[in-house]
Amino acid sequence: MNKPTALAVAMTVLLGAANVAAESDNKVSVHGSVQADILFPEEDFDIGTERYDSKILGNGYANAALFSKYVDAGLRVEYMQYPLPGFEPDFKGWGIPNFFAKGKYKGLELTAGDFYEQFGSGFILRTYEERSLGIDNSLRGGRLKVECVPGMHFTALGGIQRRFWEWSTKSQVYGADLELELQQYFKKLNEKGIVWTLAGSWVMRHEADETIQVVHPADDPSQDPPYGLYRLNLPKFVNAFDVRSHFYLNGLDLLAEVAWKNPDPSLDNNYTYSPGSAVMLSGSYSRKGWSAQIQAKRSENMSFRSRRSMSLTSAFINNMPAFAYQHTYSLAAMYPYATQAAPGEWALQGNFAYTFRKRTPMGGRYGTKFRLNVSYIRGLDRKDPWKNGDTSLYGTDGSKTSFFGSGPLYYSDVNLQLEKKITPALSVNAMYMYQRYNKTVVEGEGGMINAHIGVAEAKYKFNSRFTLRGEVQYLATQQDRGDWLYGLLELSVLPHLMVSVSDQWNSGGDGTHYYMFSLTGNYKANRLMVGYGRTRAGYNCAGGVCRYVPASRGFQISYNYNF
Repeated sequence: MNKPTALAVAMTVLLGAANVAAESDNKVSVHGSVQADILFPEEDFDIGTERYDSKILGNGYANAALFSKYVDAGLRVEYMQYPLPGFEPDFKGWGIPNFFAKGKYKGLELTAGDFYEQFGSGFILRTYEERSLGIDNSLRGGRLKVECVPGMHFTALGGIQRRFWEWSTKSQVYGADLELELQQYFKKLNEKGIVWTLAGSWVMRHEADETIQVVHPADDPSQDPPYGLYRLNLPKFVNAFDVRSHFYLNGLDLLAEVAWKNPDPSLDNNYTYSPGSAVMLSGSYSRKGWSAQIQAKRSENMSFRSRRSMSLTSAFINNMPAFAYQHTYSLAAMYPYATQAAPGEWALQGNFAYTFRKRTPMGGRYGTKFRLNVSYIRGLDRKDPWKNGDTSLYGTDGSKTSFFGSGPLYYSDVNLQLEKKITPALSVNAMYMYQRYNKTVVEGEGGMINAHIGVAEAKYKFNSRFTLRGEVQYLATQQDRGDWLYGLLELSVLPHLMVSVSDQWNSGGDGTHYYMFSLTGNYKANRLMVGYGRTRAGYNCAGGVCRYVPASRGFQISYNYNF
C-alpha cells in the first residue's frame, strides 16, 4: 500500500469511527503522543564513529486514537528517513504503518487493521513494539475477542505481519487462544480463594515456497562432479501449539507452560527439519516483608518467523522470554544476554527479596531492603557444536540433543543489592555483581568474559525542590577491553528541570572517556531533553532481544508530548 493510499485509509477509519461514536451519543475522548529522538552526528576517530550522509539523524512518531463506549480507532505516523545509528537498513522510511478500528459490544470485541497480541508467555505468539530496538512486528488483519461467557476468554486472529515498511501477502499468520478460569466453574476453588487458569493456544504460519539450494555428496562417488545440487522441500504450513496452567493461592504463584512447533527449516536453524519445543516452570511465594521466585526453562529450535529467510530482529512471530536479570546501571548492563532461540538453552533464574524491619540491627531506623538475583544459562547437550550458517546441516534433522543434558555456559550472573534510608534526606543503594558472559555465543567472537561489578548510589534531598543523586560504578575484568569506571551526578529541580553529567572511562584499556551532559525540562505534558557527548558501541537489549548500537558523538535532542 503506497503512502497516499495508506493516509486515505487511515483518515477514513478515524473519521468513520468518530461519526459512529458521535451518533451513538456516547462520550468520546481522543488521546495521543508525539515522540522525536534526534542526533546531530560528529566524527570521532578515537571511538570509531561511522560517517553519515545526513547531518541530522532521527526517529519520529506521532499517534492519535479515539475512544468511546462502542468504537475505538487510531493511527500512527512514523518518520525514519534518516534513522538513528544501529538500526537495520530496511528501517529507513516514513508513512502510516499502523491504523485500526475496534468495535466493542457486550463482551465481544472485533478489531480490523493493525494490532498487537500475545498468547501466554509469548512462546508461539508475541507481537509488540519496542522502539529502542527498532521492533514493530504488528499484524495487519482481523482479531475477535470473546469475553461474554464468565470465566472464558477466547481470541481468534489472522493477518500479515509488518516487517519495517513491508507487508508481504506471501506469508500469513493465523491463531487462536482459549483461557478458562476454573474457579468460575468449581465453587470449592472459589471458596478457598484459589485462582486457577488453564489455557491453550494455536498459531499457524502459511508461507509461499522459495528456492533454497543445497549441495550434497553424490550417491555415486565416481560421478563428476562428485556432488549434487538439490532444492529443499519447504513446508508451506507450520503449526505451533502451547498449553499452560497458572495457579495462585495466598501468595503462592505457580506456572507451567509447554510449547511445541512443527519442523520449520529456516535461516535461523540452518534449514534443519527438527521440531521445536519449550518447557517452562515458575514458582514464587510472597509474604509481607519478603518474596522468593525460582524459574526453569528449556527451549530448542523455537525461533519462529513469518519469513523463514530473515535474520537479525525482524519478522519474529514469537518471543522467548529472557531468564537474565535486566540491569539498569550502566556498567552492569555492559554485557547483556540475548536469548538463544534457535540453538536453544537451559535457563535457571531465582530471586529473593527481604526487608529488614525498622528498629532491628540490620533495619535501623528506617528499614533496609535486600535483594539477591541469580541467573544461570547453558547451551544444550549437542553431539556436534552449534554453528550459525552451518551449510552442512541444510536439509537434515540437525544435531541431536539430550533433554536433560547441558552444553557450554552461555551466561551467569549473581548480584546482591541493598537499599538503605539513612536520614529523611539521605538514602543509599549498593550492588555487587559477578558475571560470566560468553561473548562468542552472543556476539560471534570474544570468548568468555568474567567480570566483577560494584555500584554505589546516593540521593540527597535538600528540600522539596532540590535533589542531588550520584553514582559510582566499577567493572573489573581481565578480558575484552579491561576495567571500566563510571560516575554520574544528577541534580533535580522540581517540578521542571534536571541536569546531569556522566563519564564512562575505560580505565583498564585504551583510556577513552565517554562523557555525556544533558538538560531535561518538563512542562505540563511536554518533556524535552538536550544533551551532548559520546555513546560507547555496544548492545542495547530488552526482553532477551538485542540491537547493536555503534559508537557516536554529537548533540542529542529528545522530545515527548502526550495528550
